[in-house]
Amino acid sequence: MYQVGKEFNPNKMNFHKEIENIFDQIVAWRRHLHANPELSFEEKNTSAFICDLLDKWGVSYSREYGGYSIVASLKGREGEKCIALRADMDALPIQEENTCEYKSKVSGCMHACGHDVHTANLLGVLAILKDHTDLFGGTIKFIFQHAEEKLPGGASIMIEKGVLQNPKVEEIYGLHVFPDLEVGKVGFRSGMYMASCDELYFRIIGKGGHGAMPHKTIDPIQISAQIIQALQTVNSRSFDPTIPSVISIGRIEGLGATNVIPDEVKMQGTFRTLNEEWRAKGHELITEIAKGIAKANGAQCEVEIIKGYPYLENDQELTESAMAAARNTLGEERVIDLPIRMTGEDFAYYSQKIPACFFRLGVRNEEKGIIHGVHNSKFDVDEACFKTGVQTMLGIVLDRMS
Repeated sequence: MYQVGKEFNPNKMNFHKEIENIFDQIVAWRRHLHANPELSFEEKNTSAFICDLLDKWGVSYSREYGGYSIVASLKGREGEKCIALRADMDALPIQEENTCEYKSKVSGCMHACGHDVHTANLLGVLAILKDHTDLFGGTIKFIFQHAEEKLPGGASIMIEKGVLQNPKVEEIYGLHVFPDLEVGKVGFRSGMYMASCDELYFRIIGKGGHGAMPHKTIDPIQISAQIIQALQTVNSRSFDPTIPSVISIGRIEGLGATNVIPDEVKMQGTFRTLNEEWRAKGHELITEIAKGIAKANGAQCEVEIIKGYPYLENDQELTESAMAAARNTLGEERVIDLPIRMTGEDFAYYSQKIPACFFRLGVRNEEKGIIHGVHNSKFDVDEACFKTGVQTMLGIVLDRMS
């Protein structure tokens, strides 16, 4: 099993002992949160649990940034700089299939994306730094964010309500569990990292009839097939090939039968890219293509595009600095370069406003059978990840705030 190294940090302060001392407590926090998950915008008890700890520690905090979010603050030595560390805390509508003692007690609700880990990890960082405020200058905001999993995303609400102001946040960091990466490691990527994610809804209105007499119908089934094929040219022929983009149709509903052509077909899909200009142009092209094909076939097509999260850009200077701090903390071999991902995250809203760094925490342990991906009913983590996550965050903070 991976053991945290005993050499650490730009401030010559060794936190190995401190992390070991509170490790069992961090695990207990995580297991409590995992057993008592709450969906987006419903994190009342989760928020109360965090506030109880902050009250016990005498750490000041605010709940004025929307939903059940909490922002705790620590002030160090004299200094104007302010950075933020963020953890999300909502769960997913998934029935857990694990049999562990900390299995979800809430039917149909599970921490299947690791937000319980993110929250417990940030609590661990806070628990240590509150006793070492002499080691950093300025202010650290600890953002316990609600509703990452559901539009419009808690990050957008908190930003609108001023979470990045008073004092002004200069840079922000967040981590996310990564079941593809073995425990004891962390992963970073500078620049474009995660995609914007928009929802696509189509309603193709034709004229139904007997399957044996298609000439008397306006067949929305074959029109939908044409639209699906044509939408792929948005990526291959209309977009800059150096900018990753994806259009996928995941649901088609045409309630006909073996010998019945339906009146209409409904389709749902997703559009993702890593450039906001291309994103806006893509919306126009998707709409034009779908409506144009339907019209050419004598049908109509209603198109609705629901904008999701923007793409996530990791600031180059912050990311390189964070990677250097992680290497100093964990060792060169435990810090991994990551590829671009087409999944989305509402941390992207922060990255569109201020310099940001969003990195990955390895949680995989094949020997323990911890191999399942996020949003899976059997997802779990090797809790030794907290030794890596807390120490990495501490290294970044003290490097940036010393």
